[in-house]
Amino acid sequence: MTCSHCSIGVWSSSLEASVVLRNDGSESRGWRDDCRGFSLVCMTSSNPQPFRVLIAGGGVAALEAALALRDLAGERISTTLLAPEPEFVYSPMRVREPFAYSAAQHYPLAEITRDIGVELKQDAFKWLEPEGRVVHTEAGEQLHYDALLLALGAILRPRFKHALTLDDRRLDEQLHGLIQDVEGGYVHKLAFVVPQPVPWPIPIYELALMTARRAWDMNEDVSITLVTPEDAPLAIFGRAVSDAVERLLEEHGILTITSAHCETPQPGQVSIHPGTRRLHVDRVIALPELLGPSTPGVPKAAANGFIPIDVHCQVPGIERVYAAGDATDFAVKHGGIAAQQADTAAEAIAALAGAPIEPTKFHPLIHAILLGGEKPLYLSAHITGGHGSSSEISEEPTWSPPTKIAAKYLAPYLESRDRAALR
Repeated sequence: MTCSHCSIGVWSSSLEASVVLRNDGSESRGWRDDCRGFSLVCMTSSNPQPFRVLIAGGGVAALEAALALRDLAGERISTTLLAPEPEFVYSPMRVREPFAYSAAQHYPLAEITRDIGVELKQDAFKWLEPEGRVVHTEAGEQLHYDALLLALGAILRPRFKHALTLDDRRLDEQLHGLIQDVEGGYVHKLAFVVPQPVPWPIPIYELALMTARRAWDMNEDVSITLVTPEDAPLAIFGRAVSDAVERLLEEHGILTITSAHCETPQPGQVSIHPGTRRLHVDRVIALPELLGPSTPGVPKAAANGFIPIDVHCQVPGIERVYAAGDATDFAVKHGGIAAQQADTAAEAIAALAGAPIEPTKFHPLIHAILLGGEKPLYLSAHITGGHGSSSEISEEPTWSPPTKIAAKYLAPYLESRDRAALR
């Protein structure tokens, strides 16, 4: 391709990617058909200058983005994963561990990054220096980037003083004794409570259902109440799912109190508002409140410290910085949503690196599996406002692979690793 004002070749299609240096020494990257005021430094096979992508985090969004960038941008980029933990744990399946099911799968990040050609740095994000495009780490290292994706996750904090607050990193440790007490007939009344704002609610529904089934199997009489600010069970999925889940809870003898805000004034007590209703129970189990992570240097206008994003998952007011997952200000905190945000950000970053793609906007679609009933239930919905549209529920999978975390790249990748481990 030649410049529209002269005969100089500006962006040859045979080049992997290009870097344009302005006469003042600053950089510009992207497609251009006008070479006036520019000198050209091209990234050819003899002069490789890959676009540096730094991904901060080691969860769903981080791994999905790394896989997406490999597919979308190939050798145009070099990717570094800055992760504080050595493993990726398939957290949605930890909900089964207190009931003596097999443990959730653990995947060493060193193996994954080596497999997909990503550099791994075992360290944590500390603060951002946006002017110099530098991330400072907890260990004191300085990591330079051309594009940064923040996939840091959320911080869990107990919301209720007199409740057992769930932590998916140690559910078996937290709940194993409680389930044994249910089996032994030592516990007869349980309350499962959801804070406001509502975090991802499915785990507490699953725990209530599995606890009810375990009590039934052991011929023990246990009263279970689920208290939630939602105006219907799993309201985020829309009417069809809510109606079906409400019936499922009733079939398992679970009383559900919706549109309720609660407190735990004393051990074994749950006060419900509006109104003056009070529950007296043996134990209270609660979902945590979620807060945004500490990210000095990143502009924040959202409540509770979450990172704001636009339709391309870019952080407004700061160049070449994107965010995905539970750390963002998007209300729904879910692995599948995190993966979709990661894909959206990866497209924008790949285009910035010179890949011939048109970035698409983030359009959230939820796929989730509800465990705890006689069979798993497959739930789907498009998110519009506070509720889902095109609400669907089925006993048969409606997406592939039919995994807890529906992710375009990560789900089939992990499935292939699991198959290989069985050989």
